[in-house]
Amino acid sequence: MSSDVAQADAARTGAAAGTGLRAGISLGIYEKALRSGPLGGSGSRASGEVWRDFLDQVPRAGFSYLDISIDESPQREARLEWGPRQCRGVRDAADAVGTDVGGICLSIHRRIAPGSADPAVRRRAREVMARGLEVCHDLGAPVIQLAGYYCYYEDPNPDAERWYGQLLADAVPMAARLGVVMGIENVDGTDVTSIRKAMEFVDAVDSPYLQVYPDLGNIAEQGLDPAVELQAGTGHMVAMHAKDVRRGEPRRVDVGTGIVDWDRSFELLRDQHWAGRLMIEMWNDDAPDSLERCAAAREFIERKAAGAGIDVLSP
Repeated sequence: MSSDVAQADAARTGAAAGTGLRAGISLGIYEKALRSGPLGGSGSRASGEVWRDFLDQVPRAGFSYLDISIDESPQREARLEWGPRQCRGVRDAADAVGTDVGGICLSIHRRIAPGSADPAVRRRAREVMARGLEVCHDLGAPVIQLAGYYCYYEDPNPDAERWYGQLLADAVPMAARLGVVMGIENVDGTDVTSIRKAMEFVDAVDSPYLQVYPDLGNIAEQGLDPAVELQAGTGHMVAMHAKDVRRGEPRRVDVGTGIVDWDRSFELLRDQHWAGRLMIEMWNDDAPDSLERCAAAREFIERKAAGAGIDVLSP
């Protein structure tokens, strides 16, 4: 690094610190990492005491926010029917315990496939996108994560990628009106398996409301070079997933026991001056020690980030 660049970096860091505009990352946790989440689509289980008790685990484990899932299960799919009242109940519960809803993981598109060969499924995928954006807005969450699956449970069809891209493009005007940023996640499987591939859709649409949501674990699980992938996403990485993996095991690998090169990944992010929200993705399956597991994962990530010189901001 040249002396001029080093001086500019130092000046920027000093100025930010002096005004409270601190660079760094904030850590969040995935809903499925915690115990006894509220699953109902409406009524008392969508708000109130149940949500307060659940969300209280987030600050207790030392995290700044929670990401909520709308997935293939009937209970979480029912959240697509939440209206402003139900969303306000969740927001009030988060306020009461001193945490935030950081975003929605709209993984239900793995089953209701945007690239399906069935026109009825594609129509439903568009309805899912619209409702997901509305719920995200009503929850006050800034980001909706879109899984990079074209038609996960179907045989591939020649138009699947085109239909997937068309849905993203068609969703941009609504996302812009609502002020919700969409982030494409690189996934396991065979579709959007890299940040480079996700960026093809981002570049084609060319909107600030469609960006990438990298998953550090999925980069490793696919055997890709994090230097190449994270460089491809420069300036477009709206948030990030942190999880550990092994080849062929994209889920339920304890953080620090898999193949993710955490030191290198954080060094690459440091060199980009990346700042933002990093959500630890875990599935603890309602284990009695879920809170302890989450705290241990957070401490591991904090150590690795600090080792690369990245500031982790406290909740």
